[in-house]
Formats: sequence, C-alpha cells, structure tokens
Amino acid sequence: MAPKKTWSAADIERFDYRPPGAYGLDLEIFPMSDLRQRGPEGEVLRTHRYAFHMLVLVTRGHCTQVIDFEPVPCAPGSLLAIRPGQAHHFGLAEDWDGWVMLLRPEFLLAAGAAPASDLRLVVGLERFPVHLALGDGEARTVADAIVQMRADAAADAPAQDLHALLRYQLYALLARLAIAHGQSAAREPANDRAMQRFERFRQLLEQRFAQWHQVADYAGPLGCTQKSLARATSAAAGTSAKAFIAARICLEAKRLLLHTGVPVAHIAERLGFDEATHFSKFFRREAGCTPAEFRRQQLPALGG
Repeated sequence: MAPKKTWSAADIERFDYRPPGAYGLDLEIFPMSDLRQRGPEGEVLRTHRYAFHMLVLVTRGHCTQVIDFEPVPCAPGSLLAIRPGQAHHFGLAEDWDGWVMLLRPEFLLAAGAAPASDLRLVVGLERFPVHLALGDGEARTVADAIVQMRADAAADAPAQDLHALLRYQLYALLARLAIAHGQSAAREPANDRAMQRFERFRQLLEQRFAQWHQVADYAGPLGCTQKSLARATSAAAGTSAKAFIAARICLEAKRLLLHTGVPVAHIAERLGFDEATHFSKFFRREAGCTPAEFRRQQLPALGG
C-alpha cells in the first residue's frame, strides 16, 4: 500500500491500492509491523482515506484508532472494518500488532455477471460493524483464517482461481462473524434484484453525492422509479433512499470538518449547496448541531 499524493486544502490524503513489487492480486494481507516500514517515517500515523476496504485484527497490545471522527479503543481481538472513502487514523500508539487485510472493491465481484452470493458479500461488507470485540477463541479462529488466506494468496496458480478461492474464504469468514454476532437477524435479506439495484445506487451515490441530492436524480440514470429505488434501499440498507443520500452528504461534511481546515462556506460549496446557510440548516437537521459547533466539539476529542 503506497500513498497517492493527491492531498490539497480540501482533501484528506488518499491511499490507493498499490501492493509492492509484481504482486497481482486484488487482496493483500500483511502484519501491521510490515505496514510501519512502508513509506516515509510517520506516514502511517496520518489520517487517510482509502480506495479499498480494509480489515484490521488486533492481536497484541492496545491502541485507539479513529474512524470517521469516532475514537475506537482496541485490544487483542478487536476487528475493524474500514470502507473505501472513510477517514481513518491508526492512532498514536505503536506498541501493538495485528493483521491488515486490503481488498480492492473489484475483488468483491467476479468478472462478468455477478452471482447473488457476490452481491450479498458486497452488501454484507458495507453493513459490517466498524468494530467487533472478539473472544479469545473467536479471535484465534479469525487469525487462523487470515493466515490461511495469506498463504493461499502466495500459491502458484492463475490469478482468477486465487481470486475465487480467496473471495469465498472471505465470504465464509464474514458469514461466520455475522451469524455469531446476530447481524443476519437484523432484517429480512433483500432479493437479488433489489440488491443489484441498491448496489448500483450506492456506487452512483459515491460518484455524485456532491451534485445530486434528490432521489429522482438517481432513479432516472438507474432506469427505475423512485418508489422501486426506495424499496430496494429499504430492503438492503434498512432506511429510505432520501435518508441514505442525506447521510452520505452529512458524513462527507463531517470528514471535511474534522480532518481538514476548509472553511464551512467552502465545504458547503463543495457539497453542492448554493448557500452556506442552506448547508448549515441541512447539517443541523442531520447532526443536531451547526457545522462550526460540530468542529469545535469534536476536534479536542481527537487531539485537534
């Protein structure tokens, strides 16, 4: 993993998926101690966005990591799931170790038409809790699975076959954790067609949330009605399409407020609001406080 230097006053520094050497898979696994040796000194201690999914299993020591402005105390057995675009900081502690797994979004979907199981994996990883505290036995099981996946990734076989093997190993691992922690009982699973529609909506939202704020903006390009998009979003994410869009815009606002020094008026403009007052009204409705209040309240807790 190497940083792509795209930072500006309006951006959090971004890490792209760039494994070392000639490694050609869309999944990479390594110990945290290895990550500290990559890149310039102190690079790992900065806040970054990622262009990939990342799972972190803490196996030794304690630390407090920060994911989207929320401190997450970690101990042996802590499993973190960081999604693409989230702002993440590994914390200042360096006397801890664990496993880090990077997954390009492309890894989660097989080439060509995606089978239903792959779509469930995508949606499942998007819903996965930010932090799970695993018991000793469960943590050993997860660590063993990660070690096995790392060994399999080094096998001498075609990349397509290795991707298939690793994809289903990951699916089995996530399914086991979901069952153990009650995630599957939260709501009825979406049908395959609804899952496909929701996944297309989620991907389009990631591209257009700063320009398109209404459900109708997405229904047209997706070739569906607003009602069918609302049903798919409710089935897959447990919320309305309108609320899903608003939550994504608010999340981006929070990231920029906490991890950059961009003025509120410029954040409003960047997120597609004609007036800073309209943005402040929207943010107060979603977050319960003004942007300035949010920045003032949260920064001290994160050492800002």
